Amino acid sequence: MLSYQHAYHAGNLADVHKHALLAWTLDYLIRKDKPLSYIETHAGRGLYRLSGAEAEKTGEATKGILAHENWFPEDHPYARALHDCRAMNGADSYPGSPLIAALTLRETDTIHLGELHPQEHAALVAALTPWGANVYKRDGFDLALALTPPTPRRGLLLCDPSYEVKDDYDKIPKFFSLLARKWNVGTLVLWYPILAGHPHKTMLKALQAQHPDALTHEVSFPPARPGHRMEGSGLFTVNPPYGLDAEAKSLTALFRALR
Repeated sequence: MLSYQHAYHAGNLADVHKHALLAWTLDYLIRKDKPLSYIETHAGRGLYRLSGAEAEKTGEATKGILAHENWFPEDHPYARALHDCRAMNGADSYPGSPLIAALTLRETDTIHLGELHPQEHAALVAALTPWGANVYKRDGFDLALALTPPTPRRGLLLCDPSYEVKDDYDKIPKFFSLLARKWNVGTLVLWYPILAGHPHKTMLKALQAQHPDALTHEVSFPPARPGHRMEGSGLFTVNPPYGLDAEAKSLTALFRALR
């Protein structure tokens, strides 16, 4: 299924959760003067317009980053990425996770991005190849297994599927098990939506059993609009860097105030 386009959801509260912790983690990893690899399985288009028709149709950014940017001080890695994105692309721009990575990482680091949707892939090529990113029109799960262990061997992988393909919930535990065996030093990050009925529960239980030292972090928030099924956001991180747990807890307190 290739119908999902993140432009309708860019900058929503799930993005705030995911992107704040992603930016923090990448910033932590580059403190060491050694190159690293960044791999993303379902990259989207990389650069979004919050004044675009898609974003205005759902209004999710209005209740997301546009309402809560003050959560983050100017020196927070996420705030810096937002500032740099707007300086380069206009005040209504929003960086997806590939662009957050490009804005955070160094010239010595390597970026690999997978995206199958033809329209999203074309936009991703336009947005990220100027940064030297390697962009693939290929299934993200297959791409990650083909690229790992990467060179450089240090680094981070973000797996962020749409979950419109119901098989994803069943596929991911096996995928992460294979990935962790191939790339045992990589920081492996999975994002998942918390939907009404909690279809993620079986997947998460399997992941936690396989990776008992991983960090699970979830936040909840009101649905963006009546009938919207998403009521929270989760991140599961294998080999979490030191300090990520504390950073996640600070986000927990901020999201708790929304309820």
